[in-house]
Amino acid sequence: MAKVSYVEFETPKEIQEKAYQAIEMAKDTGRLRKGTNEATKAIEKMGCALVVIAEDVDPPEVVMHLPMICKEKKVPYIYVADKKLLGKSAGLGVPCAAIAIEKAGNAQELVNEIVTKMGGKGKKEEKEEAAAEAPKEEAPKKEKKPKKKKEEKAEEKKEEKAEEKKE
Repeated sequence: MAKVSYVEFETPKEIQEKAYQAIEMAKDTGRLRKGTNEATKAIEKMGCALVVIAEDVDPPEVVMHLPMICKEKKVPYIYVADKKLLGKSAGLGVPCAAIAIEKAGNAQELVNEIVTKMGGKGKKEEKEEAAAEAPKEEAPKKEKKPKKKKEEKAEEKKEEKAEEKKE
C-alpha cells in the first residue's frame, strides 16, 4: 500500500500488535474514545494516554488533523495499518479510523512501553522533566493586608476624595 500523506512515520509491526493489545485491555479496565470525532474531543479537552490512528482511512481527510492536534497538546500517537483490526480490538463490529485511550487501566504498562519505544514521552515523564527544568527561585511573597469592612472602605474613599479636593 502506498504511503498516505498524513502518515508521518512508520510504526513497527510489533508495536502495532502491542497497540491492539493495549486497546483490548483498556476497553475492559480503562476508558476508550472510539472514532475520529470522539478521539478529537478527548485530545482537545482531557488529553489521552495514547491515540491510535489507522493508515488505511479513505478519504484521508477524516483523520488528517489528528497528528497536528496531538503534537499541539503533546499527546503521544501511533499509526496502525488496518482500521478493521483497530475496530475489532476496541470491541466494535465495524472498522474504526482512530481510537484514543483516555485511561489505560490495566494496559498502563503496555501504553508506557509503546510511548517510550516510539520516542514519545508519557505524562509522568513530562511532569518530572518540567519539575526538573522549573526555576527554583521562590516568587516574592506579597504582604497581606487585613480585610476591611465595607464601611471602613467607604470612609477611606471619602477621606481620599476630600484630600484630593483640598489639593
